[in-house]
Amino acid sequence: MSQSVRVLVTGAGGQLGRELLHHAPATVEVVACSRQDLDIADHRAVMDRVQGESPDWIINAAAYTAVDRAESEPDLAWTINAEAPGWLAEAAGKVGARLIQVSTDYVFSGEDPRHHAVGDPPSPINVYGRTKLEGERRVLAVLEDGVIVRTAWVYSRYGYNFVKTMLRLMAERDELRVVVDQLGTPTWARGLAQTLWSLVTDSGSPPARGIYHWTDAGVASWYDFAVAIQEESLGMGLLSRRIPLIPIATSAYPTPARRPMCSLLEKSRIHRERGLVPEHWRVGLRGMLRDH
Repeated sequence: MSQSVRVLVTGAGGQLGRELLHHAPATVEVVACSRQDLDIADHRAVMDRVQGESPDWIINAAAYTAVDRAESEPDLAWTINAEAPGWLAEAAGKVGARLIQVSTDYVFSGEDPRHHAVGDPPSPINVYGRTKLEGERRVLAVLEDGVIVRTAWVYSRYGYNFVKTMLRLMAERDELRVVVDQLGTPTWARGLAQTLWSLVTDSGSPPARGIYHWTDAGVASWYDFAVAIQEESLGMGLLSRRIPLIPIATSAYPTPARRPMCSLLEKSRIHRERGLVPEHWRVGLRGMLRDH
């Protein structure tokens, strides 16, 4: 039987954190830390908790993710997204732990219509993206074997996300206007969680390190995603009627934070080195709706 691995999961109450807890491999002993258990914005609390638990791995699934609110709360976003990952890396180094930092497509500007490769130069266009990029840099500056996993458009049955918002609005309204000119890949948090566990438990050589990209497969606009949510939900009986979905330009839906127009992440490294291949995002969407 494989030796047990002790893994401290931050952000355990969030949508990714909860999927991590529910789908942890049998060989993993999870130390679940929600915001109430560990405030990662508190340097001393981070150091004390990590040293007290002495994990083999840390998965940092905690983040300040309110993209628009970050524009008016840049200091708080900086503490949670930039400084805290550095503190976790420092604490990991002291106890000999590995660290996975979950990051974002928002480290890129999205002006290039290609899939963004791991080695492409980052150029974030909002506070959230800048703080997440700094978090990546601090982890890799402290830990030679630090792991960064960038992802995008994450949703699950838990928390607040696009799928749950669309289901609510489709039931309440007679029509919806949805942005059609931003492209990305919807990503089910369960598949992302299983990928993170694969990196922890993979005994392959060389071990995982550096930056990886992971999303589900395929390409969609927010409008495409909304259309699929309605189609799949009608088929499952989650919605009782079809409403018009009207495609609109980003310029017709102004927000405090600018959004990347193209959030596609190129995933060849994680396939080549770790053998991981994503399912299409429609498969993930069906899985989440069946669980909803």
